[in-house]
Amino acid sequence: MLIHPNINPVAVQIGPLAVHWYGLTYLAAFGLFMWLGQQRLRHEPYASLGGARAWSRRDVEDILFLGVMGVVLGGRIGYCLFYKPGYYAAHPLEVFAVGQGGMSFHGGMLGVILAMLWFGRTRGKPMLEVADFVAPCVPTGLAAGRVGNFINGELWGRVASPDLPWGMVFRGAGDLPRHPSQVYQFLLEG
Repeated sequence: MLIHPNINPVAVQIGPLAVHWYGLTYLAAFGLFMWLGQQRLRHEPYASLGGARAWSRRDVEDILFLGVMGVVLGGRIGYCLFYKPGYYAAHPLEVFAVGQGGMSFHGGMLGVILAMLWFGRTRGKPMLEVADFVAPCVPTGLAAGRVGNFINGELWGRVASPDLPWGMVFRGAGDLPRHPSQVYQFLLEG
């Protein structure tokens, strides 16, 4: 049985500026999307599309920008609506207090879908083509997010057998070992 290392969620702090590990995992996810998107441009069918259907580096940059907006805005709004609607209805300005944490995968996914729809509509690209371009670039980003979840000691799995060598005791989850589901998801993403 292992004990979660209780890693400080702040990677670097300079005065009042704090850079969190979770933010760095988002940055890694967005960087990986950009790199993979550029690689996709070299392969079929995107390499041979011409005219209005051609894909460019600018398209990758733009869809990444819209996707980042979708992840961040959708993730935050989704958290507020799905997990604490009563609280945020009573304290609406705290929706903007992103430093307190609170993101929802479901909201982020909906935000990205809206971003893809917007991108496809404004560029005259069919939604299925946009989705086909984006889909292979997503798993590395999700895997990076699971690293952030592990660092934060959140989203742990169900109680594991005490005999499980990699069963882990997480702070806030009681004294029993649990499956490190974030690690499973990181290793099996895609």
